[in-house]
Amino acid sequence: MTMQPHEPVTFGEAPLAIEDVLAVAERRAATRLQDDAAYRERIARGARFLDTLLDQEGVIYGVTTGYGDSCVVAVPLEHVESLPRHLYTFHGCGLGRLLDAAATRAVLAARLRSLSHGVSGVRMELLERLQLFLEHDILPLIPEEGSVGASGDLTPLSYVAATLSGEREVLFRGERRSSAEVHRELGWQPLVLRPKEALALMNGTAVMTGLACLAFARADYLLQLATRITALNVIALQGNPEHFDERLFAAKPHPGQTQVAAWLRQDLAIDAPLPSLHRLQDRYSLRCAPHVLGVLADSLGWLRGFIETELNSANDNPIIDGDAERVLHGGHFYGGHIAFAMDSLKTLVANVADLLDRQLALLVDVRYNHGLPSNLSGAEAERAMLNHGFKAVQIGASAWTAEALKQTMPASVFSRSTECHNQDKVSMGTIAARDALRVLELTEQVAAATLLAANQGVWLRARQADARPLPPALEQMHQLLLADFAPVIEDRALEHDLRLCLTRIGQRHWRLHA
Repeated sequence: MTMQPHEPVTFGEAPLAIEDVLAVAERRAATRLQDDAAYRERIARGARFLDTLLDQEGVIYGVTTGYGDSCVVAVPLEHVESLPRHLYTFHGCGLGRLLDAAATRAVLAARLRSLSHGVSGVRMELLERLQLFLEHDILPLIPEEGSVGASGDLTPLSYVAATLSGEREVLFRGERRSSAEVHRELGWQPLVLRPKEALALMNGTAVMTGLACLAFARADYLLQLATRITALNVIALQGNPEHFDERLFAAKPHPGQTQVAAWLRQDLAIDAPLPSLHRLQDRYSLRCAPHVLGVLADSLGWLRGFIETELNSANDNPIIDGDAERVLHGGHFYGGHIAFAMDSLKTLVANVADLLDRQLALLVDVRYNHGLPSNLSGAEAERAMLNHGFKAVQIGASAWTAEALKQTMPASVFSRSTECHNQDKVSMGTIAARDALRVLELTEQVAAATLLAANQGVWLRARQADARPLPPALEQMHQLLLADFAPVIEDRALEHDLRLCLTRIGQRHWRLHA
């Protein structure tokens, strides 16, 4: 399945879905700004209201005061224009790896969506420049470490504010360039951020929310892939398809669990005549697969709700109500919902890794694989003693599973009082989102290993005298896999196969379940 183009994504008053952010992140959708006169005037009113307050020498957090604990420090009007640059400058202390291109686009999309509500006191010109960064694929180089998730993603988002202002570095046309140089090349003037604009850019949850959108999409595909892998393993291990009977799941009708069982029945063509059964009950990693995967399936709905509500919120501080001419000081930068969603998701996904790892362990072990060769080796008898098939792949999958399980410690409970005890309760949402992506990466590695092993098992089973035809969906999948991954007859290094399989997973290459 090639990734499908997506209709243009419009940033404005209408809400966005996770799929819209994913399409922008993957460069499958053009971006636009809502551009009608009423909307432009709504955005302008907030910025004008702030200017009026400045003329009246009103006290506005982060505009005429210092930041955080320094909110008691008044900033004279002659220095107000300098304050935004100081904010993104002193926050330029991120460390760790840089966010990749897709993640950076997701971050820009999440920040633009929040600011496009029109309650952040920013100019239309700022929204336009953010949209142009997405249109021209100008990607700030954002270190992924340094955010405690309240007051939002200050340090990583400082790299967005700085690059919009012609400072720091961006990725542009495949090269690492200075932002100032890219602005000159495109004939643009870097923005001089107005009072509140640096704060509006930085004091929000865009990094954790953008990453959460990507994590959700990967988990959704992984759920379907793990179900397909399980179906292949039922064939390879001569499992009992009656474990997925519709009447059985009517007795415990969790919707997601019921859906996974329905997918398995569809893959296994369970309505067709059943093969003679070798045993009454399979081991849990086959029999209980709907119950394991069903927890993830049933959780995707509320996870989507948490993520999309955050995505479609104004999550900076203060909120500027240009219509009622009020400045509302609050804590919408707090990323607790994303933190909990991502802490939950990484546990759900790690359980998928554990399930598939157990299935792989059955496949390679002659005590449990019901007549398949040891370690799934396809070698002829006279060379069997030399060949070890998937032995090392199973060891690797065990290591990846262990690391995924180890990563499930919740980040959200590790709040640290910081910034002179002003930020004395923080969300750790960005750490949770990064953890979730790492658990997904490891679990996709386990899925790649188990998928290749399952396909090898199906291929070996088809060579046996009592082999039965594969159900149509699994036959199609089997042939697609054989086109990319030759059966393992003589031992070969399988790193290339595994990496290609991971690429296919990342591309959502196989059309699975609706």
